[in-house]
Amino acid sequence: MFGIADYGAFVVAIIVFLAIPGPGNLALITSTGKGGVRGGLAATLGVIAGDQVLMWMAVAGVAALLAAYPAAFSFVQWAGAAYLAWLGWKMLTARPGDAPVLDIRPRHYLQQALAITLLNPKAIVFYMAFFPLFVDPQHHQGLLTFGAMAATIALLTLLYGLAVVLLTHFLAERMRAHPRIGQAMEKLAGVFLIGFGVKLAISK
Repeated sequence: MFGIADYGAFVVAIIVFLAIPGPGNLALITSTGKGGVRGGLAATLGVIAGDQVLMWMAVAGVAALLAAYPAAFSFVQWAGAAYLAWLGWKMLTARPGDAPVLDIRPRHYLQQALAITLLNPKAIVFYMAFFPLFVDPQHHQGLLTFGAMAATIALLTLLYGLAVVLLTHFLAERMRAHPRIGQAMEKLAGVFLIGFGVKLAISK
């Protein structure tokens, strides 16, 4: 279909990729907890935008650049690790009454999720290495093939993000009567972000 090798497998691979715990999912959950459904949807759009940038960078041949210059990938990996660790530290050290680490204005959620996606080596590895495997060289149709893949990724990410946002919002509403639980969850999210940063920094 559209020059995509095994479209069904491609769809399943995207869904599995989305469901793997990581910074992207944490960004959606945290944004929804802070800004409600509006903030969560803004973060979802940020993730979609980041995915599209990475995918089209792969199309443009950035994969070859990273393969030829491993230091380029190492730089992105360290930048992503530092950013996540910094964000986690801000959440971990925040005190009641402090300004939220993630601004409640939706455009900030979008920017935050976009930055996390672009600096997430998991996403970079997928689009730069795994994604090209689904391009059928015998039936490749140029921009039509890549456009179909991009549209599929965007639609699946939107549906997945919507599900995560609605579920998170439902649980957050149940917790508003117990603010200490919300504070504890924010600290836990900070610990996870620092953990993601350390893991990315030491991974090869």
